[in-house]
Amino acid sequence: MTTVSLRKQNTRLPPEVNRVLYVRNLPFNITSEEMYDIFGKYGAIRQIRIGCNKDTKGTAFVVYEDIYDAKQAVDHLSGFNVANRYLIVLYYQHAKMSKKFDQKKNEEEVAKLQECTPLAHLQKMPKKTLLL
Repeated sequence: MTTVSLRKQNTRLPPEVNRVLYVRNLPFNITSEEMYDIFGKYGAIRQIRIGCNKDTKGTAFVVYEDIYDAKQAVDHLSGFNVANRYLIVLYYQHAKMSKKFDQKKNEEEVAKLQECTPLAHLQKMPKKTLLL
């Protein structure tokens, strides 16, 4: 395997490379066994999490034991065809994922507040009236 040669050369990896992969464009009916068959060819896997609700269907997280195995998987499986769908395999980036989640959460909270605010009718009144 080329992972051995990468380790022997003491190759310095880019900072975004890590053991956790974020996989998109998966078939909605893919099983964990199929995921292990596909991703397990590149090294020992610690965990696979497949999205199951409407917002996460078609996505998964794959956690490798070794960072070099994760790199090999990204290099070989990005664009890999599974059930006529081309996989998008990325390194998990906590800052981007949490920012996306926080933004969506904030938008939902604002929408709920706008619907449920008991003082919503006061917002339409002139400011002078609100001071009294």
